[in-house]
Amino acid sequence: MSDVFIGSEAVLLGKLTPYELRSRFRSIYPDVYLAGYAVPSLQQRSEAAWLWSGRRGVLAGLAAAALHGSKWIDVDEPVELVWRNPHPPAGVITRNHRLDDDEITHAARLPVTTPARTAYDLGRLLPRSNAVTRLDALMQATPYSAEDVLVLAKRYPGARGLRQLRAVLPLVDGGSASPKESWLRMLLLDAGLPRPTTQIPVHESWRLIGILDMGWIKYKVAVEYDGDQHRTDRRQYVRDQKRLRDLEAVGWIVVRVIAEDRPGDVIRRVRQALAARGYRDT
Repeated sequence: MSDVFIGSEAVLLGKLTPYELRSRFRSIYPDVYLAGYAVPSLQQRSEAAWLWSGRRGVLAGLAAAALHGSKWIDVDEPVELVWRNPHPPAGVITRNHRLDDDEITHAARLPVTTPARTAYDLGRLLPRSNAVTRLDALMQATPYSAEDVLVLAKRYPGARGLRQLRAVLPLVDGGSASPKESWLRMLLLDAGLPRPTTQIPVHESWRLIGILDMGWIKYKVAVEYDGDQHRTDRRQYVRDQKRLRDLEAVGWIVVRVIAEDRPGDVIRRVRQALAARGYRDT
């Protein structure tokens, strides 16, 4: 038995003796067990939370987003479960929310909120910057309609966080390939700069030079977030330098951003690059 299971069921069906259950497996939630040596994945913990609910809860929030394919979700993230039980075990968050039938689907054979309902919950319950990052990742994993999310906002007019939800939905962009790219895009927007296009392909004589993180095609100005691979991987560094020279050769200004950059300095450099290409603040 390599996956999570209900211990009392396994004993009742004769799959395990009580001694085998105690000695070879460990309880991660009340009466829900996993092999004693295994470190549970988020999906396993999600299934375990569902089993703990008597197979009646619906996975929601980041657990649902992960099951829909969203990246950048930590394995130890609390599992959110729509289930009427005010006393969940550690690692589980229960929410006594109403769910209509059209707000429930299945992923990995588990009941989860639909992408639209998941976006509805993330957009209104998380802090603004985190909400945009999570909605970006969900959009990239499984595109959903902002209109469908707003239908839910109309369905539940008294729900908490609807003002923020309506404000963040227009900012969502599935082209952001990482949380840092989402953060960078929001930094630019909050500074009053025009909305950048994400994942811009650049060609020269039908040859693809590269795909830019974000930028403004009209001005040929791009902004890219550099992760740590440029420090640790020499081959990647060489490829990046060649790509940068090729982009500059076809007229692009590329503003590169690293973790140590101050936000104000990033905005200043981007404004200077745009101004050099004729952009003027209105």
